[in-house]
Amino acid sequence: QVQLVESGGGLVQAGGSLRLSCAASGSIFSINIMGWYRQVPGKRRELVAAITSSGSTNYADSVKGRFTISRDNAKNTVYLQMNSLKPEDTAVYYCTADRISSPRGSLDNQWGQGTQVTVSS
Repeated sequence: QVQLVESGGGLVQAGGSLRLSCAASGSIFSINIMGWYRQVPGKRRELVAAITSSGSTNYADSVKGRFTISRDNAKNTVYLQMNSLKPEDTAVYYCTADRISSPRGSLDNQWGQGTQVTVSS
């Protein structure tokens, strides 16, 4: 069993900042990619940012230059620093992790329960 616990969401005015955190715990041998997705009602979940265990990053075009993803491998934790927030960033943000549970285990994809981010205009 693995738990991904997100924190840091909330309500902020346009132009403001928030920092999301996601800590993975439980049966973990290693984690490859960790990332953040977001979803608004009626739309597909979309990738916001992802980071590999070696620190390579990937961002959605809509957040480049405003959001920064980072991780602490020792703590199995990923962060998303969100600056210059816009109303269109309003969504439920989900943490995800590609986990290997044991030395001979297979890779599987785990998701958190989501945290609401609301940006007011």
